[in-house]
Amino acid sequence: MNQYMATLAKNLKELMGDMTVCELSKNVGIAQPTLSRYLLCQRQIALENLTLLADYFHVEIDVLIGRKDD
Repeated sequence: MNQYMATLAKNLKELMGDMTVCELSKNVGIAQPTLSRYLLCQRQIALENLTLLADYFHVEIDVLIGRKDD
């Protein structure tokens, strides 16, 4: 597992708050199993999906993957 995968999972969980994976999936248009695998560090994220999540949460991609602080 890459460090950025773990950081992405941690940051996504924080950004999601009380939102479920199902809700996030519907809101951003990423399949629920795919999002679950990101959160469990079982799958590397595609740039397209990383962009969708960054846009949805109004954060920079670098913040999501831990290269930059908020």
